[in-house]
Amino acid sequence: MNGSKLPFQKTIDELLDGQKTLSRTALQDFSDIDSATLNALLEAWPRIALDRKQLLLDELQTLSDNNTLVSFDDLARALLYDPEAAVRVGAIRLLEECNDTKLIPSYLKILSGDPDASARAEAASALGKFVQLGELEEIPKKTQRQIENALLEKANGEDEASVRRQALEAVGYSSRPEVVTLIESAFHREDPDWQASALFAMGRSSDEHWEEYVIPELLDENPRVQLAAIEAAGELELSAAREILLKMLEEDENDELVANAAIWSLSQIGGEDARIYIESLIDETDDDDQVEFLEEALDNLAFTEDLAQFDLFNLDVGDDLTDSEK
Repeated sequence: MNGSKLPFQKTIDELLDGQKTLSRTALQDFSDIDSATLNALLEAWPRIALDRKQLLLDELQTLSDNNTLVSFDDLARALLYDPEAAVRVGAIRLLEECNDTKLIPSYLKILSGDPDASARAEAASALGKFVQLGELEEIPKKTQRQIENALLEKANGEDEASVRRQALEAVGYSSRPEVVTLIESAFHREDPDWQASALFAMGRSSDEHWEEYVIPELLDENPRVQLAAIEAAGELELSAAREILLKMLEEDENDELVANAAIWSLSQIGGEDARIYIESLIDETDDDDQVEFLEEALDNLAFTEDLAQFDLFNLDVGDDLTDSEK
């Protein structure tokens, strides 16, 4: 992968120096790292300053977000039990796209016993994708239930609120009836953070019965609650949210994060009016990054509409079949 080991030794020296900025090429050398190179890095790792380690993990995360061809899984796995909590958190985040079930025991161990709340919260968040995989029948039901039990225990337990909320959000993918009760209980707390986490969990549930909870919160005065509701409306593809989101976007005082969330939710909900609005935004902006985001939203809207047509086609074919043909 990396060719000669000498260039990577130079990268290690730069990490130890703490002054030089790692180039994009140097960062890519961490992708699919071979065992010999990884061992050389781990040998030097204790001598690297913590802020330098954090910066490296942040930069690798950014590179991973923007380049689907890189993989830092081997490095991240090696750092899951690092002495520094910030490194453990960064390692879990770097494994965000990894669906390897061999990670589950490590995440469960961190969730239950890590001394740092931020690491426990990050482990709870990481377990959410495995609950989702369980709902899609891509991992054994026994494994899914083990994860759900751990998350439910944590969400209902005495841990710090940030950990319990992450456990709630992660278990939101589950179709177990006790999850519905947990989400409702969190939503009715007089605490915006818990309400936002409940809305986030609703969005992951694929259950449109949450519409009556989500729609009224689209214009909530608390930005965190409003953002969670907007995202949930998109994930649940609530058509009732379309007009509200479009009207909201016509106002000039929208926060950029909220506005972009609303645009993406519209791309998930679909509709010709959503398409026309997003296309008009592309014509009006000169910001290259925003244009790229809007074009991605248009692509996602096209995918949403294609999926809806496919589902409708399957429904029509099913209606035409006789009972014997079905």
